[in-house]
Amino acid sequence: MKIEGTGKPLGSVQPADARPKPAAGTPPPAGGDKVELSSLSSSMQKAEAAMANTPVSDKSRVDEIKLAISEGRFKIDANRIADGLIDSVRGLLDGQTRS
Repeated sequence: MKIEGTGKPLGSVQPADARPKPAAGTPPPAGGDKVELSSLSSSMQKAEAAMANTPVSDKSRVDEIKLAISEGRFKIDANRIADGLIDSVRGLLDGQTRS
């Protein structure tokens, strides 16, 4: 199968980054799309900002565990770990069967 051009040149397309952006506070052009954000949107933005500033781990707890390991006081309970893993898998499987 051969695909031939129409002979008409294609117009140039600018990437979204290269398009001019309206100044802040400028009303949208007539007939343009209008976007309204709900109050939930601003709540989500605040929550995202709070999460971004929250550390992923508890540094004092990590330091405590490091010290216990270095002093030989940290005990690993293999049964407790295995039980936790089994519970996690059961939870995942329960979630899949309900879908």
